Amino acid sequence: MFVDQVKVFVKSGDGGNGMVAFRKEKYVPDGGPAGGDGGKGGDVIFEVEEGLRTLMDFRYNRHYKAKRGEHGMSKKMHGRNSEDLIVKVPPGTVITNTASGELIADLVEHRQRAIIAKGGRGGRGNTRFATPANPAPEIAENGEPGDEIEVTLELKLLADVGLVGFPSVGKSTLLSVVSAARPKIAEYHFTTLSPNLGVVETEDNRSFVMADLPGLIEGAHEGVGLGHQFLRHIERTRVIVHVIDMSGVEGRNPYDDYLKINEELQHYNLRLTERPQLIVANKMDIPEAEEQLKLFKEQLEEDHMIFPISAITKEGVRDLLFSIADQLETTPEFPLTEPEEDEDERVLYKHQVEEQPFIITREDDGTFVVSGGKIERLFKMTDFSRDESVRRFSRQMRTMGIDNALREKGAEDGDSVRILEYEFEFIE
Repeated sequence: MFVDQVKVFVKSGDGGNGMVAFRKEKYVPDGGPAGGDGGKGGDVIFEVEEGLRTLMDFRYNRHYKAKRGEHGMSKKMHGRNSEDLIVKVPPGTVITNTASGELIADLVEHRQRAIIAKGGRGGRGNTRFATPANPAPEIAENGEPGDEIEVTLELKLLADVGLVGFPSVGKSTLLSVVSAARPKIAEYHFTTLSPNLGVVETEDNRSFVMADLPGLIEGAHEGVGLGHQFLRHIERTRVIVHVIDMSGVEGRNPYDDYLKINEELQHYNLRLTERPQLIVANKMDIPEAEEQLKLFKEQLEEDHMIFPISAITKEGVRDLLFSIADQLETTPEFPLTEPEEDEDERVLYKHQVEEQPFIITREDDGTFVVSGGKIERLFKMTDFSRDESVRRFSRQMRTMGIDNALREKGAEDGDSVRILEYEFEFIE
């Protein structure tokens, strides 16, 4: 099965906890703090593996979680950093944030990598909190939580040339005679259920990759038929080869087919119309094709390169391949995102919404709920089994202005306040 789009959940490793420890040596009284820091959690990294062709592996494993860092130890020993989790993806994989739709990475080259989720830093041991006023602190941090994110993986084939056209116009047959690819070929529509790739080599030793895409039909951009599932694979191609059944034996008008396919390409992505398009008049070995081709040329409003061929007899195929190779030499790559100016000649200012340190809401039962990335991160990194750590967290809340914000919301002595799944009492 060909799989070209899938959603997966990734979580990087949490940082290891820092340790509270003290030196205990026979002739060294009051040895001082000796708790080590925790190790860093592992990153989740996606890496291109050129041997992969589909996203099939992700159908069976939708969750990827890196290991947490090792906890700190006594004698100021640092916990071991966790190894990164490397996830292999095929070349041509585009990774986006499922929730926001933001592009995270576009992976095309072998061994190219992208960090999708960064591991949390290790918590500090009590050695880090020693001061002249408090030379023996009983404070240590828990490790920072790792990132959690759901991403969408989308495979867009790395083909130079894309074959488009209605079902059964001869795209698969053409690919089979010009390359070593062996797509399934039969006399019914939608024989091709997934894209096929083939490496084509011309007689003058030029080569390129050609993709045979499942047949489009009218309304494909709205989800009709099979073609809409694979339109994304045209986005990387530099040259579009539009194959038309010029025989008209199925009762369709070649010129109408030409207009409808181009309309689908335009509706899907306007940038597809920027690519050079070669028109291939196929099935010229059928007697009616000559008359249909003459009429087709008369109906075209603009001059286009038309290549009469027969994929069955290979008539005209040689000249077509030479023309495709010539066109590729003069056609640049089309980026998937909008082109930007030269970075050396511009300064880019981006407005980034500052993360709110906390948000206070109130539930129906009167409980005040404090949420937000910063306060939740501090909460998770606090060791509530030690009084000094609890007092430090209280000071951090006051510094952030949470106490005053709760009073402004109407909190009174004895009211319940919840952070994550933990509740505590508000005390004036």
